[in-house]
Amino acid sequence: MGQLTHITDAVFEAETKGETPVLVDFWAEWCGPCRMVAPVLEQIAVEQAGRIKIVKLNVDENQHTPMHFNVSGIPTMILFKDGEMVERIVGFMPKPQLMKRLEPHLAAASASETAPAVNGSTAAEEQPTHIHRA
Repeated sequence: MGQLTHITDAVFEAETKGETPVLVDFWAEWCGPCRMVAPVLEQIAVEQAGRIKIVKLNVDENQHTPMHFNVSGIPTMILFKDGEMVERIVGFMPKPQLMKRLEPHLAAASASETAPAVNGSTAAEEQPTHIHRA
C-alpha cells in the first residue's frame, strides 16, 4: 500500500478542486481511531484509483482548515467535489460502511467496475465506532 498524500492549509484549496472527488482525512498522530482508519483509506485509494483522491491533513500542524470546516472531532473525513463539500464522515467506520457513504460521489466508471449498492442496513451499522472530541 502506498502512503496517502499529506497536505497543508496552504495547498488545501488547490488540492480539493477538480472533477475527481477528493476525500480529506482530518487526523492527528495521537488519535487512535485515526490510526485505525488510515489503512482502510489506503486500501480505498488503491482500489478506487482514478475515481477518488484521498489526502490527509494533520489538525495539529494545520489549524485554519479544520476551524473553517468546524472539525471538532477526529477522525473527520470530508469529501469534496469541484471544491465543494458533498459528504462528511466523523469517526472510524469499517470499509464496507465507508464505501457505502462514498460510492454515490465517486467519479464515473464503467458499470462492470461499480458494485451495486447494498441495501437493508440499519442506521446503527453506519454509526462511527470511535471518535475523539477536540
